[in-house]
Amino acid sequence: MSNTPSPSPQTPVIALENAHLSLGSDAASVHILKGISLHIDAGESVGILGPSGAGKTSLLMILAGLETLSKGRISLDGTDITGLDEDRLAALRRDLVGIVFQAFRLIPSLTALQNVAIPLELAGRDDAVDMAKAALQSVGLAHRLSHLPDQMSGGEQQRVAIARAMVAKPRILLADEPTGNLDSVTGEKVIKSLFQSAADANAALVLVTHDANLAAQCSRVLHIEDGVIVRDSKSAS
Repeated sequence: MSNTPSPSPQTPVIALENAHLSLGSDAASVHILKGISLHIDAGESVGILGPSGAGKTSLLMILAGLETLSKGRISLDGTDITGLDEDRLAALRRDLVGIVFQAFRLIPSLTALQNVAIPLELAGRDDAVDMAKAALQSVGLAHRLSHLPDQMSGGEQQRVAIARAMVAKPRILLADEPTGNLDSVTGEKVIKSLFQSAADANAALVLVTHDANLAAQCSRVLHIEDGVIVRDSKSAS
């Protein structure tokens, strides 16, 4: 019999244990997430489906460290962030998490290159511009470096947002309805860029959407209703 130890299980990039989120206080308190436990590995893509008000976006904000749990624990890439102060959370988000919003959230007075480079510059990276150029090239926008957001289409703006989210090669990529403001053809191009960027970085991708067909492109699909996961299944795609 071999004495070689078996490899240890992979540490989840995201580990959520008995997560509760309540907003408001006393009689006005609203219980949004109700005991969610969830593990997501590097390279895994997870689509989150559910009706409006089910808690999808709140769950995403918890995973981004933008909302604080009322009860439970959360670890990102092996670091327990449950009780971290805002300064440490901000540093962790900068290093580990990329976020793509439906509304793009680009700075209108900055070019595509500047929008992508700014988080790296704020982190003190000397190679911020070179990295931003490479990120924009990876999403097919090498020809748009000097364009302002209002000089680009909606799909191009969203791809700039993806490049900005991925430029620091985060371990976790979170996307909240990233094609909600786009037509179907443009949305397909954006989703291709999103999945490719996550795959290139072996990042865990968590995608909130109302579109079951889009969620099915992920390797795993979660269904949330009334603040709880009612189904967690491998995608058939």
